[in-house]
Amino acid sequence: MPPSPALLSLAGVLVVSAISLIGIFTFALQERLVRACLLPLIGFSTGALLGDVFLHMLPEMAEKPQFGGQLLLVLGGILLSFVIEKFIHWRHCHCSALPHGDEDEHLHPVGIMNLIGDGIHNFIDGALIAGSFLVAPSIGIATTVAVILHEIPQEIGDFAILLFSGFSRSKALFFNALSGGVALLGAVAVLLSTRVVPLAGTLLLPIAAGNFLYLAGSDLIPELHKEARLPHALLQLFTICAGIAVMASLKLVNV
Repeated sequence: MPPSPALLSLAGVLVVSAISLIGIFTFALQERLVRACLLPLIGFSTGALLGDVFLHMLPEMAEKPQFGGQLLLVLGGILLSFVIEKFIHWRHCHCSALPHGDEDEHLHPVGIMNLIGDGIHNFIDGALIAGSFLVAPSIGIATTVAVILHEIPQEIGDFAILLFSGFSRSKALFFNALSGGVALLGAVAVLLSTRVVPLAGTLLLPIAAGNFLYLAGSDLIPELHKEARLPHALLQLFTICAGIAVMASLKLVNV
């Protein structure tokens, strides 16, 4: 008796969630080397975020009849990200004035913002994987492979952002894995209700796109501007283009 679509869906999502552990390879490096690679990885992540939005998310939304409304949700995602970051800054300012504050009070908000956006994106991935397995096992397997190829460059960049924002390597790895596990929630939601897939595509995808645009433009690019020497600027430009190129290559192979 072949496995049920529900079992196949959960197995596929577990495999994708495990990809978030790609950061273990960076985790195993010496800390000095990790820190030295942070800005190039931030540049790569910037390009990957922008490439994901303009080469994957927006074209997918453009295929829907309600594209105009989804663009408004992209703007809403940007504004929502602004409000969340303001709240994080406000909490940071108040908590840092308290005695005996721990080291987590000094985390850069970009790390938390990235976890929120990545969690939304992972929820959608889980929903799409489960929905594809409900159609046919072959389609589910193809979708799972596509999501895995899509997640590898993104998770490398996410791990770098968490390190940059002040997380220790162990905490960055833990929260990266936790964010990847949100895909299970998306899969379970689809298995419980077939109406979740269009809801995820209509509402959550543009909000995630707005979050990624906000992260790249408001948090990551300004950090890259702090290093203005020409060799470093050229390296940053190269890594940004590399991130975009990876997303473009995934587009060429229909990922």
